[in-house]
Amino acid sequence: MRGPLAVRGPLAPRGVPVARSRAERFDELVLDAVDQLERRFATELDRVEFAVEEVPDPRLAYPDDEVPLGTVIDARHGEPPRIVIYRRPIELRATNAGELSALVHDVVVEQVAELLGRTPEEIDPTYGE
Repeated sequence: MRGPLAVRGPLAPRGVPVARSRAERFDELVLDAVDQLERRFATELDRVEFAVEEVPDPRLAYPDDEVPLGTVIDARHGEPPRIVIYRRPIELRATNAGELSALVHDVVVEQVAELLGRTPEEIDPTYGE
């Protein structure tokens, strides 16, 4: 059907939630988890950088041959510490959007706990629920 009612282009314009890619939605989940933790640990997380990468570096050896879901990179050479969350391994473990959101939150909590030398339950009492 062509005419005044036919519209070319995407059904949803850029910026509308429907138009976001899986990677953008994942990044938003990580940012939400980080925002929650930064409110409670503003001083401790002040200089920490958070990043999302697709997959861990396959050239590195990992304990028990498990694929990590995230990692902490300690501060070095004047650079701040960095927490990296790996998108694809997490997405592969989640069966739906709610599970994905919970898993992302737990992985971020685990990495922050490792960085701060605390248990995940100390960082977030709802960890693992």
